[in-house]
Amino acid sequence: MKYAVLIMTYTSPRQTQRLIHRLNNGEFDFYVHLDKKVDIDTHREIQHMPNVFFVDNRIDIKWAGYTLVEAILSGMRYIAATGKKYDFINLISGQDYPLKPVAYISDFLKRNAGKEFMLFRDFEEDWTEAQSRVDRYHFTDFSFTGKHRIANAINSVTPKRKFPLDMKLYGQETFWTLSQDCAMYVTEFIDANPKLSKFLKLTWGSDEFIFQTIIMNSPFKDRVVNNHYRYINWPEPGAARPNIFVAEDFDRIMATDCIFGRKFDIDVDEKILDLLDKANGVN
Repeated sequence: MKYAVLIMTYTSPRQTQRLIHRLNNGEFDFYVHLDKKVDIDTHREIQHMPNVFFVDNRIDIKWAGYTLVEAILSGMRYIAATGKKYDFINLISGQDYPLKPVAYISDFLKRNAGKEFMLFRDFEEDWTEAQSRVDRYHFTDFSFTGKHRIANAINSVTPKRKFPLDMKLYGQETFWTLSQDCAMYVTEFIDANPKLSKFLKLTWGSDEFIFQTIIMNSPFKDRVVNNHYRYINWPEPGAARPNIFVAEDFDRIMATDCIFGRKFDIDVDEKILDLLDKANGVN
């Protein structure tokens, strides 16, 4: 079996390199989307590796903006253009790190062929607070003075926005492990519905709901496991950003059955990465 890892990163090239080396057992190809704001020469140390590919159409990503979805789609189109076939595509950030041995990860994917892994909640029943992401105007991807004030003014006098397609909304977190067929289904669906892209550009945090929404309204719905096997150190429910793992978190990290953790920062605490490697038999 063969797997693709799509890495969305803007941070330490040394950490990206360490992440790739940690997973590089011959079964994984790595596709790196480096934020357009970052000089690509900073990652030159891994550009020569035969199974590492840099996505050429790079996007300037704005946090919580549709630009992250555009970057993911750019990576998906790049993978499709290679003509290579993968059993799974694993979407991670440059600050993710494996919590299990790579042999364990490969075996897990083999045993679960035909499944789709992502977290999701129903907007109407389980995630009602997320409704404002779509029914209000947001200018997250734009940079102009007073944008929040203007957005509030517009939202105070206009009707609530309606999702442009007849779909039930689902979402929760960005990162997932999907079959190539499923991930490409979403990519092709968005490409075929320009009015959807236009709508999403004025939403907030679309990366956390558009894949779930399309998949849960698709023929892939019955294949979905509501678990993305990521261990994330949220400071509190509803927090915008997770805490960074440090060495003191090691015991509780090892107690989880998750495959990846996020987020780690090699410049804040590299010892936690050393501890994980040692525990998983990496020299």
